[in-house]
Amino acid sequence: MTPLGVTPTIAALLATALTVPGPPATYAPADKVGFGTARQAGSPVWFTLGRTGLTEVFYPDLSTPATRDLKLVVDGREAADPRTEPVGRLRFRQVFRGEGWRASFTWTTDPGRAAVLADVELHADRPVTAQVVFDPNLSRDGDDDSAVDQPDALVARDDHAAGALVSDEGITPRGSTTGNVIQTGDLRVDGVRDRRTTLSLGFGTTPREALGTARSSLAEGFARHARRYDRGWEDYLGSLARPRSADRALYDTSVLVLAATEDKRNPGAFVASPGFPWAFGFDRGIAPEFGSYALVWPRDQYQVASALLAAGDRAAADRALDFMLRVQQQPDGHLPQNTRVTGEPYWTNVQQDEQAAPMLLAHLLGRTDRSTLDGLVRAAEFMVSQPDAPFTQQERWENQSGYSPGTIAAEIAGLVCLADLLRRAGDPRAARYLGIADEWERRVEEWTVTRTGPFSAKPYYLRLTKDGEPDAGTTYNPGDNHPVEIDQRAAVDPSFLELVRLGVRPHDDPVVRNTVRVVDEQLKVGRFWHRYNGDGYGERADGGPWNIHSDGTRTYGRTWPIFAGERGEYELLAGDHRAARGRLADMATAANAGRMLPEQVWRGRGTTSATPLAWTHAQYVRLAWSIDAGAPVERPAVVACRYAGCR
Repeated sequence: MTPLGVTPTIAALLATALTVPGPPATYAPADKVGFGTARQAGSPVWFTLGRTGLTEVFYPDLSTPATRDLKLVVDGREAADPRTEPVGRLRFRQVFRGEGWRASFTWTTDPGRAAVLADVELHADRPVTAQVVFDPNLSRDGDDDSAVDQPDALVARDDHAAGALVSDEGITPRGSTTGNVIQTGDLRVDGVRDRRTTLSLGFGTTPREALGTARSSLAEGFARHARRYDRGWEDYLGSLARPRSADRALYDTSVLVLAATEDKRNPGAFVASPGFPWAFGFDRGIAPEFGSYALVWPRDQYQVASALLAAGDRAAADRALDFMLRVQQQPDGHLPQNTRVTGEPYWTNVQQDEQAAPMLLAHLLGRTDRSTLDGLVRAAEFMVSQPDAPFTQQERWENQSGYSPGTIAAEIAGLVCLADLLRRAGDPRAARYLGIADEWERRVEEWTVTRTGPFSAKPYYLRLTKDGEPDAGTTYNPGDNHPVEIDQRAAVDPSFLELVRLGVRPHDDPVVRNTVRVVDEQLKVGRFWHRYNGDGYGERADGGPWNIHSDGTRTYGRTWPIFAGERGEYELLAGDHRAARGRLADMATAANAGRMLPEQVWRGRGTTSATPLAWTHAQYVRLAWSIDAGAPVERPAVVACRYAGCR
């Protein structure tokens, strides 16, 4: 009989030392309660914590997961659902409880090596048996891993990397699967006579290197690594200022999460999230190499970089811009939808707001060097040369083409910012981009504002139009398992507020004010907002995972905390500072026990969406500084003064 709470494969491993087939490799759920890495560049590993304990560890870069999970098994039962608490700067303790026993794992990384360490304590009212179950998924693919015989460690390898789990008291291997390797090993702690041990999970290009790394880290001791780890992040925070407005613990964690999402081998590459939501973690049909959120989007780069710039880390923002310009594609100079941290394009659709992102960021940084300007001009030429510009192949949410007010706002603002940088450099190309921006600004309502829609007798902005004719009843399917087509006039999106945030329209524009009301009526639930009418990017009604191949089963997008931050920026411009402070507090309610902020929320709690989402943490940081400043800190004055009034 399979022990309660143990999968058949793990149960077989616990019962016998014989090899059994492993299931296809997958990744753990994306709702992480902890995420960490050392500040020091000498440690190319990042760890995540989930509902079973340690989940994905990334090595040698932040687009390459090297494990699925590491589980504790006590008396044949898997430990799960730990209580998680921060105990340092991006360090965490997880406490598991069972019948008559309690175990704690305190996590850190070695700041000088590719190793993750756990200080383990097990207390029981009787002697218990304790095992670890280690599931390596090396080099983004666990199906080609092989176990390596080692008498006192769990070691696995593939053609590119190796991982080794060791203990200061030794681990006795008990069995391993084939194919997708899952290894089990006995620990000596029994909760009574022996209550403490240290685990070290090391990585390298070969088993010998991985074992050497794990053992060297173990020999130096957990306490030393934890002190150096904390000191690295404390020194980083000490170099920055703090806003008056935010919860200090959540603000500090948010800044550290943003900094931690930067790859160490590829400076300036900030991933969206260290996880694989829903089907992205198990369906090879939509993610052949499990790309998902551990990728770099120019849009998210802008969010992270502008937040870190507001926090005082200009160097990080400069690196982010340099990375954006480094991944421009030949021969046309466009920025791809996203890339791995190495710069290799992953998904290759074109999103015009992402072409504008480096222009907006360069303007915040005041970058007028020739190399930067030449790169920005290449992106601008790609943007304006499209035959149907400012039409975009994909808008902000990546599942529709059309004329999107949010995308057009970014395009207009980007061109004005570029023109200003060119003007400062004495470059005559400035006039061309200003002329195009002015034309698009005059026509934005023509493309995106309906006067015949079902939500209001007054004009309001649509999510997008497929044809630039907002009063036409053009239909389209919203995607993500929506069962029918909808009239484009029956979908709105909070993203239209990009027009205000970026200075293309004033906050008190009548159409803006009416659309705020319509969006609240249609999309607001509790403290937060849905992305648009009919959004299906989220769980099934029973909580099951989203999958693009759903066989007709509906999925339901939940509400997004980022919209509270964007609404707070709008309210600052409207002079309602109290409301903006309330939005910041609302965002804080979405944090989980590890102070990780999610992509989506349902009934007051984060869903199994990407957590932490760098964009959410960035919006929290930026709104805090905007409240202190009395206005959005990233709003380009050169755009606002041209179109919305210098206020």
